[in-house]
Amino acid sequence: MPSIGVPGLIIILVIALIIFGPSKLPQLGKAVGQTLKEFKNSTKDIVDDVADEFKIDEKESTDKKKVS
Repeated sequence: MPSIGVPGLIIILVIALIIFGPSKLPQLGKAVGQTLKEFKNSTKDIVDDVADEFKIDEKESTDKKKVS
């Protein structure tokens, strides 16, 4: 999938300005920023949880090998 680039971003901003108006754009930008921040934090939490599970499984398998 090709990147959007500067001309594409300008077109998107102009369309957003026409649709939402200049007074709503800061509120919309803030909402999008908060949503992306929450998504990033949630994704990081999930990745950390999965990594912890792999560490626990690895430790258990190592302990079983030592007992055997």
